[in-house]
Amino acid sequence: MSKVPINYKRKDFQSDQEVKWCPGCGDYTLLASVQSFMAEMGISKEKIVFVSGIGCAARFPYYMNTYGLHSIHGRAPAVATGVSVSNPELSVWIVSGDGDSLSIGGNHLIHALRKNVNLKILMFNNQIYGLTKGQYSPTSEEGKKTKSSPFGSVEMPFNPMSVALGAEASFVARSIDMDRDLTAHVLEEASKHKGSAFIEIYQNCNVFNDHAFEQLTSKEGRVANRINLVHGEKVIFGAEDELAVTIENGEAKIVKRADIDDSQIYVHDTTKKNPSVAFSLSRLSHGPYGPTPVGVFRQVERETYNEDVIGQIESAKEAKGDGKIEQLIRSLGTWDVN
Repeated sequence: MSKVPINYKRKDFQSDQEVKWCPGCGDYTLLASVQSFMAEMGISKEKIVFVSGIGCAARFPYYMNTYGLHSIHGRAPAVATGVSVSNPELSVWIVSGDGDSLSIGGNHLIHALRKNVNLKILMFNNQIYGLTKGQYSPTSEEGKKTKSSPFGSVEMPFNPMSVALGAEASFVARSIDMDRDLTAHVLEEASKHKGSAFIEIYQNCNVFNDHAFEQLTSKEGRVANRINLVHGEKVIFGAEDELAVTIENGEAKIVKRADIDDSQIYVHDTTKKNPSVAFSLSRLSHGPYGPTPVGVFRQVERETYNEDVIGQIESAKEAKGDGKIEQLIRSLGTWDVN
């Protein structure tokens, strides 16, 4: 394995492939953010693997000068689990979209999070199917008119943060494509985390769902509506810091600071073992509309799937000696057929 250079640059993580997304796509900014972060992570390129499914985001492994695998629709968590467990020294990253992750791949996603496999999952959420030309996705808002819902979608969309927290994910965060500082922060925290890390990133599709996140990205919106979650700090927001979040009977609520004592303001704690408060914070918005929390919601430590599986293998070796195949076959009930 090659040694890490003294100074990686972003260009060291740029592959020789031509980047092919629609002009103006938020994926360009995210690619630059991830490449820049990888240069600062201090891990040899040969120890990094990117796995993707299907969709616009799934092209990511081609553009990263690391190991990578473009797998099949929705199955990136299953493929990445095999990579991570077979070689625990690797830093394994999944790049997926809201359709890939939460539609055909929803089952694989929640079980990877439940098992706490040592994976970092970046879900680019543009609230639309972009690669297949603009059908509504599991995160599209109710009433969304698309090619597959010409009269408007009648379905309640998924809240990805709530899904991840409901699956007991040990690390859950949200960022926005154009906020490179916030993205760098959550990527750093995720990279240090032992186990599954789920990051939802709002990503603008300027062809099929332009301005979907304007309430969080416009000059006025990002001041008025972003609720920045910072561990150990009171949750205060608004143009004049006039609003705050409180937890009353386990429910997160937005209140005017003038109406409460500052001691009632919720102090964010990402390390709470019980995910109920983080889940309640995720319910403050059902998408990027109005006041919306961003940052790290939850970050707790628990045993990983990798550790448990490897522990079983080591125990089996000790119990069965040299691990001969004949011993393995006859280790449980067997019978002869005449």
